[in-house]
Amino acid sequence: MPETATSDRIASAFAAAREQGRAALMPYMMGGFPDHAASLSVAEAYVDAGADLIELGVPFSDPLADGPVIHAADTAALNAGATLESVLEICGAVADRVPVALMCYANMVLAKELDEFSALVAEAGAAAVIIPDLPLEEQDAIGKALSAKGLAVVPMVAPTTPPERRAAICRTARGFVYVVSTTGVTGERDELPTELTELVSSVKDEAGVPVAVGFGISTSEQAAKVGEVADGVIIGTRLVREVAENDVDAAVGAVGEFLRETRAALER
Repeated sequence: MPETATSDRIASAFAAAREQGRAALMPYMMGGFPDHAASLSVAEAYVDAGADLIELGVPFSDPLADGPVIHAADTAALNAGATLESVLEICGAVADRVPVALMCYANMVLAKELDEFSALVAEAGAAAVIIPDLPLEEQDAIGKALSAKGLAVVPMVAPTTPPERRAAICRTARGFVYVVSTTGVTGERDELPTELTELVSSVKDEAGVPVAVGFGISTSEQAAKVGEVADGVIIGTRLVREVAENDVDAAVGAVGEFLRETRAALER
């Protein structure tokens, strides 16, 4: 599968949202949390509630970019027996309806032969891979292996990224650029930084692909505000918390209701 095949799927998802006058909605979920069956139900709820793309996390024992809620979900999913292969089953269940960006740490990639990892992810139907601890200088071999299977490698840009480095990251971006809204780890925030608008604007000027914002977005109102400047909005901790605090049926209802409310807010 050529790289353009998956890149086009991602581009089409962002373009479809843009045609509706809104930013794309990209909820995050932890694969295998609280268990495999429940996470399959959550993924289906995301699709049914109008997600344009899904960020699917692969549980890892040392998730350095994640705050306490998602870190706890990592641990619970691993204790429930989640593996890369079982998370890819979740990807395969929904990837024919929405593009899936697999989020995993570099150790998960390097634990297998690069060609084997790339083939597994491509066969599951994923459109992209986000590797938060993979620096630009180390992307070459991994990027080539993933690109050979049609997978976009999504880079991340933070408020602390120097302008020259940010420009270099944007020049190589495929799929979309993930803008981290604030310093620190994932988690819900009462307010988003005032500098976010300027950061997103700069990245949009430098990147030839859509720009999505994540980290700290926890309400529909915050999502709508971010959606005024970004091409996509990524929401994670709020949704993972709903799954953690409820039984399966209640969690599915809660995440679906929140995503429908958020999509409506983006449309307004």
